[in-house]
Amino acid sequence: MLVDGPVVLRPYRRSDALAWSEIRRANRAWLSPWESHVPGSWDETNSPAAFRFVHADQRKSARTGDGMPFAVCLRENGEERLVGHVNVGSIVRRAFCSGYVGYWVDSRVAGRGVIPTAVALAVDHAFGPGGLHRIEVNIRPENQPSRRVVEKLGFREEAYHVRYMHIDGAWRDHIGYAMTSEEVVAEGGLLARWHRVRDNRG
Repeated sequence: MLVDGPVVLRPYRRSDALAWSEIRRANRAWLSPWESHVPGSWDETNSPAAFRFVHADQRKSARTGDGMPFAVCLRENGEERLVGHVNVGSIVRRAFCSGYVGYWVDSRVAGRGVIPTAVALAVDHAFGPGGLHRIEVNIRPENQPSRRVVEKLGFREEAYHVRYMHIDGAWRDHIGYAMTSEEVVAEGGLLARWHRVRDNRG
C-alpha cells in the first residue's frame, strides 16, 4: 500500500467489482474517447462480471512482473473509496528497465490532485523497489486533462507517435512523455517534486 495524505494506492480486491463498475459506467463519456476497447458494449465490458477478468489479468501481470497495477482510493471522512486506477505496465527488465504508465480517474474527483499524486507514488515505487530506470507515458494530443497530469509532474515531451494506437474507431496519434530515475532522485523523488509544485501553486 502506498499513501500520501488522502490518496491511497493498493492492490485491487475482488470486492472492488461493484465500485469499479459504477465508476466506469458513470464515466463513459469522460473515459471512452481515450481508451482502447475490447469487443462488446461499454456497459458489458465494464460490468461487475467483467471485472473478474480485469482483476485476474492484473493479478497475473503483478505476479509475472509485467505490471504494477494499483487501485486509486480516496480517504475522506473516515471512509476509503475507489476513485481511479494507475498501472506501470509493459515492463521490460535487463538493460532496458522500463515501463509505461497508464491511469484514469473518476471525473467527480478530477482537478483535486488525486491522479498526479497517484502517478507520483507509482513512479517512485517503480524507480525504488520496482527497480526501473525509465517510465514512459503516451497520450493523445487532444487529451488535455491527461497531458496536464504529466506536465505538472515534469515529464519530458520526447516524441510524436503517428497513428500509434487504435482507439475510438481509428488509429490515433500520441505524444510520448518520459522520465528517468536520475531526473528525480536529487529532488527526493517524484512525489517530493509534486509537493513542491503544488505548494508553489498555492
